[in-house]
Amino acid sequence: MSKKINSLKTEVGKDDGLEKIVSLCKRRGFVFSSSEIYKGFSAVYDLGPYGVELANNIKNIWWKNMTQFRDDVVGLDSAIFMSPKVWEASGHVKGFSDPLIECKKCHSRLRLDALLEDYGIMADEKMTEEEINKIFLKNKDKIKCPNCGAQDFSESKNFNLLVKSNLGNFTGDIDKEPVYLRGETCQGIYVNYKNVLDSTRVKIPFGIAQIGKAFRNEITARQFIFRTREFEQMEMQYFVSPDESEKYYEEWKDLRWKFYLDLGIREENLKWHQHENLVFYAKEAYDIEYNFPFGFKELEGIHNRGDYDLTQHSDHSGQDLSYLDPSDNKKFIPYVVETSAGVGRTFLAVLCDAYNEESLEGEDSRIVLKLAPKLAPIKVAVFPLLKNKPELVAKAKEIFDILKKEWRCEFDDNGNIGKRYRRQDEIGTPYCITVDFDSLEKGDVTLRDRDTMKQKRINISNLVSYLKGKIND
Repeated sequence: MSKKINSLKTEVGKDDGLEKIVSLCKRRGFVFSSSEIYKGFSAVYDLGPYGVELANNIKNIWWKNMTQFRDDVVGLDSAIFMSPKVWEASGHVKGFSDPLIECKKCHSRLRLDALLEDYGIMADEKMTEEEINKIFLKNKDKIKCPNCGAQDFSESKNFNLLVKSNLGNFTGDIDKEPVYLRGETCQGIYVNYKNVLDSTRVKIPFGIAQIGKAFRNEITARQFIFRTREFEQMEMQYFVSPDESEKYYEEWKDLRWKFYLDLGIREENLKWHQHENLVFYAKEAYDIEYNFPFGFKELEGIHNRGDYDLTQHSDHSGQDLSYLDPSDNKKFIPYVVETSAGVGRTFLAVLCDAYNEESLEGEDSRIVLKLAPKLAPIKVAVFPLLKNKPELVAKAKEIFDILKKEWRCEFDDNGNIGKRYRRQDEIGTPYCITVDFDSLEKGDVTLRDRDTMKQKRINISNLVSYLKGKIND
């Protein structure tokens, strides 16, 4: 059957590309706006039934790649709340900020560097308030408020992104002895570095991996789940000797690139971005960028952070975080090679890359998510041909009960077979099984492939072994 394919990649830079993903996510239960019945809560999202399955699949694959398939990386789950001294030592209390301006007409608060970027003006992340204000003043005649169109703004002020909490503070004054929701997960790894070293058999070089929530009081959170105020990170900090940091940095760059190809993302939609103006402690920094509908943006950062992090925590805590090399009895503060990816951004990239609209000869068009089977929220859907035939329903449920022990499956008897196929196409289910009257007589079923839409008869006794070869690759 001939088909004409139109993917989001033909619509880069067009607003409707992202709108199609947002619509699909709401319609098919991938992503919902948080507190939607109360008109939502800005830049916070909930994962629906299929969204949580997709996110869990992404995290499970990442976790296996980092910890199960390697013998030099261990896992950690540090607390969201940590001593405020952690964030003072890391520099977040004083230096974790974005430039904020306010529209004097509608009083919208905007992130200045993001606003400048919308006009093709790039601002360096290391710029002072004075420097970024100079760029803004130089270009203010062409910059408009995205909400009301006015061109009357306040001067830029740095706005700290840490989210304050009153945990353990009974004064009612949140600014007095504040505690913070963590702004990133890696600090929990650094402060547990010595605990891991002392309680396990790891030796340099080794890594600590963690998946967890982080929080940032973003000024302008936009582009759906790309930039949110509550998000989940997949981070690994690899501790190495200073003279080997460059070698391991290059190794991890190569491994992280291959990870996205293994998720089924097309290589032409990925590229490297080198940070030219590094933050003071970084030795080198690259981002893997993905070609979202709104252009190439950061998917994951791979950074050589030097010895800054452990040195800071050693100095502020008074604890010796140096490593004694048993081979030569030399002590040193390890360098850190960091890989940091967002679950939400990976989730969005996977959806965008898999999204296709197909015009089918002699049929209506279809939307299909061509997800790698290991990522698909539902692996197999089972249908009885007719819902009003008890013998077909019973046989279909029998098969469903067998398959659900192996994979996340779905039973569907609502509507005609064509509509059921379309529903499963939209959520990315790779295989659909239809139980008909021949199934009762001959013991076989119709297996339909999502991508090719071709159908074949398979004996029920061979279903599990056949699908294992297709789904578990």
